Amino acid sequence: MAAKRALIFSGGLLHPDFLNEIREDDLIIGADRGALFLIEHGIRPHLAIGDFDSLTDHMTELRRIEENSDEMVVFDPVDKDLSDTEAAFEAAMERHMDDILIFGAVGTRFDHTLANVQLLVRALQHQVHCAIQDMNNYISLTSTTSVISNMGYPYVSLLPVTSEVTGIHLKGFQYPLENAMLRMGQSRGVSNHLAEEQGTVSIEGGLLLIIQSRD
Repeated sequence: MAAKRALIFSGGLLHPDFLNEIREDDLIIGADRGALFLIEHGIRPHLAIGDFDSLTDHMTELRRIEENSDEMVVFDPVDKDLSDTEAAFEAAMERHMDDILIFGAVGTRFDHTLANVQLLVRALQHQVHCAIQDMNNYISLTSTTSVISNMGYPYVSLLPVTSEVTGIHLKGFQYPLENAMLRMGQSRGVSNHLAEEQGTVSIEGGLLLIIQSRD
């Protein structure tokens, strides 16, 4: 059975190039203004979700989203416990997705960015692969082994999410590691490079954030 994948378009910084990632059988979710972004570019979301407080012409744009989405869920902007991106993430999890890719989760609000990155931990706890992508970064998380492909992001940085990450092995990188340890607050894992088209990151303990990036 093919893996089930959800693409979430959140309300942060979005670019039309992200639409090239859409496959025919993907579940497409628009969170808040991300739903309007999809519709403006000719994509009908399977689900539009959020409080939609970032809409400019609220009633007109809200009606447009409702008319051009398969399903719409609207939350009160004050009386809610989840951010729009987390609500979209939960909707994907409830539909038992194997893979979740989030666009527009990185922006000018660092609190929202950090909260969105922490969703990767939640996904990993449920054995769901989840990543965040923008024009300059591809962010993922591992507790075991990850294969890193050359996606046009020349830098690969490794940052512990737990207090320490042990048994780190890097293969196919300019600066390999063998049974290394990284502790939170250290910058030793920042700005490595792939030496081949693919590299492997393996760890024995902890949670390791993998950030592929470009300037």
